[in-house]
Amino acid sequence: MRAVFLDANTFSSQTDLSLPDSVSHYERYDSTPNDADAIVARCLDADIIITNKVIISRDVIERLPNLKLIHVTATGINNIDANACKERGITLMNVAGYSTVSVPEHTFMLMLNIMRAAAFYHTRATDGTWQADGRFCLLSEPIFDLHGKTLGIIGAGNIGQNVTRIARAFGMKVLLAERQGRAPRDDSYTEFDEVLATSDVISLHCPLTEETAHLINADTIAKMTKNPVIINVARGAVVDSHAVAHAIANGSLSGYGSDVFEAEPFAADDPLLALKDHPRVFFTPHNAWGSLHAQSKLWQILSNQIDNFVQNYTN
Repeated sequence: MRAVFLDANTFSSQTDLSLPDSVSHYERYDSTPNDADAIVARCLDADIIITNKVIISRDVIERLPNLKLIHVTATGINNIDANACKERGITLMNVAGYSTVSVPEHTFMLMLNIMRAAAFYHTRATDGTWQADGRFCLLSEPIFDLHGKTLGIIGAGNIGQNVTRIARAFGMKVLLAERQGRAPRDDSYTEFDEVLATSDVISLHCPLTEETAHLINADTIAKMTKNPVIINVARGAVVDSHAVAHAIANGSLSGYGSDVFEAEPFAADDPLLALKDHPRVFFTPHNAWGSLHAQSKLWQILSNQIDNFVQNYTN
């Protein structure tokens, strides 16, 4: 079978992106525009499309007569028209479980940077501020320990559970939030509004659904009586950026760390950009998932899935 990878540059250059020998022909493009004609031109003879973020629409699917499999190199598949795949009998696959170490570690990188004002102090250690001050240490911005703080986790899947394990090693109290508006399912969960009200740090690990879109908004922030830090490694649209920017400006939130944004890269008018110099705001470019180990694990899972598909495919 013939395979085409449309956006290989979503992986680092150190990652081996080879496919098993069961794939007879393999073309790889660094990037492909989200243009139906361009996608069809590259995939016209393809049996298998591999994509991370390129959008595969109904129009594209209907114009590819040989297509048998679309494989998304991520967990989310909202860039693929799943209904069109089903109607055409095209298999749609994704990859899960590859970032359950990388994302939790990144979560704590964000959290520690904010709680200890690390970017703020790095700048002052290297821009001449420290030398001009003359003291052996600078403590102009308060430094907070994780030990003894309460961490509220919204989204208690594999990643949330690993964040829980690490947090407890730091000496944090962990609350797993039940879904908004529901009674806790058992003693291991806490009512959603109670988590908002009692947490020093709130970490987001939930999928983006109709239920979670703008879950963090002006109304939910108003329930956060401890002026917490929020960490977002879920999806950008789980957070109302305008509400967060306003809350940071007025002190309703102590800090915000995020790896994900409603538009990626940042939209020029994203209100979060105005916070970039705040001592307790820290952003990364959607790479929490992407340790070299996680990338290698992802591709190995994908390769095995494609190999199994090809070996077992029957018309």
